[in-house]
Amino acid sequence: MTKIDIGEELEYIEKVNKINIGKNLKYNILTMGCQLNENDSEKICGMVEKMGYTKTDDISLADLVIYNTCCVRENAEEKLFGKLGEVKKLKEAKGTIIAIGGCMMQEKHIVEKIKKSYKYDVIFGTHTLHKFPKDLYNAIMENKKITDILDIDGEIIEGLPIKRDDNIRASVTIMNGCNNFCTYCIVPYVRGRERSRNPEDILAEIESLSKSGYKEITLLGQNVNSYMRVEREKGLTESKIDSFAKLLRAVNEIEGIEKIRFTSPHPKDFTDDVIDAIRDLDKVSKLVHLPLQSGSTDILKAMNRVYTKEQYLNLVQKMQDKIPGVKFSTDIIVGFPGETEEDFEDTLEVVRKVKFEQIFMFIYSRRIGTPADKMKNQVPEEIKHKRFDRLKKLYEEIIAENNKEYIGTVQNILVEGYSKTNSEFLTARTDTNKVVIFKGNRELIGKFIQVKIVSEHMWYLKGEII
Repeated sequence: MTKIDIGEELEYIEKVNKINIGKNLKYNILTMGCQLNENDSEKICGMVEKMGYTKTDDISLADLVIYNTCCVRENAEEKLFGKLGEVKKLKEAKGTIIAIGGCMMQEKHIVEKIKKSYKYDVIFGTHTLHKFPKDLYNAIMENKKITDILDIDGEIIEGLPIKRDDNIRASVTIMNGCNNFCTYCIVPYVRGRERSRNPEDILAEIESLSKSGYKEITLLGQNVNSYMRVEREKGLTESKIDSFAKLLRAVNEIEGIEKIRFTSPHPKDFTDDVIDAIRDLDKVSKLVHLPLQSGSTDILKAMNRVYTKEQYLNLVQKMQDKIPGVKFSTDIIVGFPGETEEDFEDTLEVVRKVKFEQIFMFIYSRRIGTPADKMKNQVPEEIKHKRFDRLKKLYEEIIAENNKEYIGTVQNILVEGYSKTNSEFLTARTDTNKVVIFKGNRELIGKFIQVKIVSEHMWYLKGEII
């Protein structure tokens, strides 16, 4: 758990701030991808605001535009290049600084294309996020383009400023990188190998959040239930909190935190001690995100997922037997290379059996640098889209069926704010992450209350305060 000294980088925050004093500069940031990217963007915003910039949602007003990229999501490259094309005029008109970071910047062919065809000032990677203030300072002072990318596994970085938009719920990264090398995934190549944060640092951050009034915490990592595994195997930890189960139990003890969620775990690492912790701990959500990816054992093997359809279903059954009321969400990829109609039917069968509360569905898209990209038996786009539509139809049928079970139940919910679509209603989420809308006063925001569910409406439930 090697941590590096970022004192020099933090000094550059003050240097840029001195340059910007009195200029009323604004920044705009676009975050692509997963919750880990969103957490990284919170750190970027924390640094940028200490450098004297104020956030704006109107990109035309921005003096600094930041793109925090993702290389996992479908059409990510096209989206970035489209945005860079749009911001070109802004740079020509007012000299707006363009900074590009995130996972996609760890891909050499993307960086080369940007350098060749697009305007930019700073390019930084996943392992150099903490150096952004220094890179920005040099770009401003030397009036030249800066590229700062490291092809390493990275280090644990602590002490960066962070700016969260939400003041009720917060995400806390507990580890970075991944050692699994699923054949469709670029993450191990762009975020490096697994490395866990010191548990004392994690707990200190969560305790600070609790003192600031936060009620719900989501623990983040590419594979959270392998937290501290590498450190244990290498003898690099002396902490008593040397597993994910022990970390969950420690977080559960923090006063003021009332709800704990986590994402994403890997089915192959779901050990009994983690299952027991979910069962035992009152604050830990009983909605378990359990990525399936495919219901076909053959496709799972091709994906290098290291479990079978039967093992996945057995794990679900074990959790259902041990954890009263447990529910599941999942990720599914449709149209992985070699997927036959029989393979796809296996996926539909698992969906019918588990009755997932939420399914994050993706049509397989090729990623340069992954083994799956080189597989010859690519599924035609037309077939992929038809299968996706069939999965979506089944999912919607299951949602309607699941939602009926909530009617008449009493749910303990954390009030998040007013509904974005109807200002007469407040909005919240159940323990199983179902959206609930109900009428109530502003004073309830940030508090846990009990509501009775009176009706279901596919994508949300309607409740009444008890």
